[in-house]
Amino acid sequence: MKPVVAALLACVLTACGLSTAEQADDGRPVVLTTFTVLADMAGNVAGEHARVESLTRVGAEIHEYDPTPGDLVRAQAADLLLANGMNLELWFEQFTDPLDVPTRVVSEGVETIPVASGRYEGKPNPHAWMSPEEALVYVDNIRDALSELDPDHAADYAANAEAYQAEITEVGEFLRSELADLPEKQRVLVTCEGAFSYLARDVGLTEKYLWPVNSDGEGTPQQIASVVEFVREREVPAVFCESTVNDDAQRQVARETGAVLGEALYVDSLSDADGPVPTYLDLLRHDARAIAAGLTGEESRP
Repeated sequence: MKPVVAALLACVLTACGLSTAEQADDGRPVVLTTFTVLADMAGNVAGEHARVESLTRVGAEIHEYDPTPGDLVRAQAADLLLANGMNLELWFEQFTDPLDVPTRVVSEGVETIPVASGRYEGKPNPHAWMSPEEALVYVDNIRDALSELDPDHAADYAANAEAYQAEITEVGEFLRSELADLPEKQRVLVTCEGAFSYLARDVGLTEKYLWPVNSDGEGTPQQIASVVEFVREREVPAVFCESTVNDDAQRQVARETGAVLGEALYVDSLSDADGPVPTYLDLLRHDARAIAAGLTGEESRP
């Protein structure tokens, strides 16, 4: 470990009055993920055999998160770090550079879709967990990482992963069924951020967004004008925005086109336990219901 990092860890731990061993004292391996969605996925695969936590809190904007000294302490105490990769956690590589902790990128093996514009044009769109199909790859990678960390419970991790994948697949099948009879002209998903490329590919929707990723310019006049023209031309019945970004630009699109602003979609973060999407499966179900209801004009339930 680099001397500066070691000193920082010692300082923070002294201030807290805890050692890293005392922070993880129940005997189970500690798995730390970069954001809440991955933590829930990993928790479903781990079951009772590992303690899974998210580095970032509920509602955090993950793209340009600024890690704290306390985050560094938590990461150094972990037995395994799980990250999405594909330029989602722009801060992660620098954050983990001084740490001696195994790290696994859980999007490895995803059939990627390139970002169409902006400063990340041509690079993989990082939001692959929004696809029920690609999420199965995530679960496989999480299962393998946990099995390498804790081979004594590999059979349990495999069984948990298989059951969890069946639930994820069910949500994808629901959304396909709900949208099957939608006219071709209206098979369009219009969002604030381009976070739904993989989901749109799964269910045969054309994607249109205001900006490609959160770190790009958000809601410029040019972006709004382009989406307004598209929505009018395609007679799109509803447009959407994500829960972690400002929806003012999309509200303007709705006003100028007469489209309905649909229920907020969740992408980068789960909600609190008493909120609408306390788990990843809840997130997928919520978004599936909201998209189906907005595009068909009917209430839907998976």
